Amino acid sequence: MSQSRKILLGAGGAYLLLVVLAFILFGSAGRQDFVPQEEFELPTWIELGPLDINKAVLYLLISGILTCVTMVYIAKRMEAKPNRIQTAVEVLYGVMRDNITRGNMNDKMAAKWFPFIGALFLFIWFNNLIGFIPLPTGHHHFTVLGLEIPTFGIYAATANVSVPLVLSLLVFFSYTFEGIRAKGVGGYLKSLIPAGVTGAMAGFIFVLELLSNIMRIVSLSVRLFANMLAGHLIILFMAGGLAILLGIAGIGVFLLPIGIALYLFEVGLVATLQAFIFATLSAIYIGGAVAESH
Repeated sequence: MSQSRKILLGAGGAYLLLVVLAFILFGSAGRQDFVPQEEFELPTWIELGPLDINKAVLYLLISGILTCVTMVYIAKRMEAKPNRIQTAVEVLYGVMRDNITRGNMNDKMAAKWFPFIGALFLFIWFNNLIGFIPLPTGHHHFTVLGLEIPTFGIYAATANVSVPLVLSLLVFFSYTFEGIRAKGVGGYLKSLIPAGVTGAMAGFIFVLELLSNIMRIVSLSVRLFANMLAGHLIILFMAGGLAILLGIAGIGVFLLPIGIALYLFEVGLVATLQAFIFATLSAIYIGGAVAESH
């Protein structure tokens, strides 16, 4: 038997032993008072009227600072012989410029809109990533040396539908403005009708295209919101939430490895993929707004 196989069998045996011991020693403690949706509630921390400060604002502020400071910091330290960090940044820059922006609009448009698309990608990406870093923003508290400290938890501002919705509206107004600027109001509205369509069918297609453009707001926002919310909820349940709800410790031990695997999957793929999709669709919509017909 190979050494790697022995290690895998040993780890599997230890895992099963822990699950059995958890069921034997702790059994069922009864259902606990645990409300998962509390993790996504936004109680006001500082009251400022319409500008109240809460948990989502904190995450947005951190993401905004990271988006600006990180790139400015690295840009000022670019070297002729790049180090590993600079190489990674250059790869990211190339993806944003060539794949996301230039791949969906001409060079003139890309030069104009790349800062917007790049900032949009980075802002969503940082929001998604820091959403998986446990921060002391929970509703409950624990005491350390007499200090009441909020419990640590994970939360993403993009898991609140209002944030993706505002970003989607920003994209909608951006590509609508660009289309009207390039073609005029009448020309832009006419471009919604595919070439060759005339008569009553043209009116029908125009209404469909108009509704399709409005529905882009919903599709952009809901896609990002739903993926981030679902990921956080699944991690919450797999990492102990279900065990607390049912009051069975063994289930928590059994599902913990799955929770860890899902956490790594969300951080390693979903967080980046959702930012990439949002930015790419935004570039497609902006580029399509100046096309002859779309």
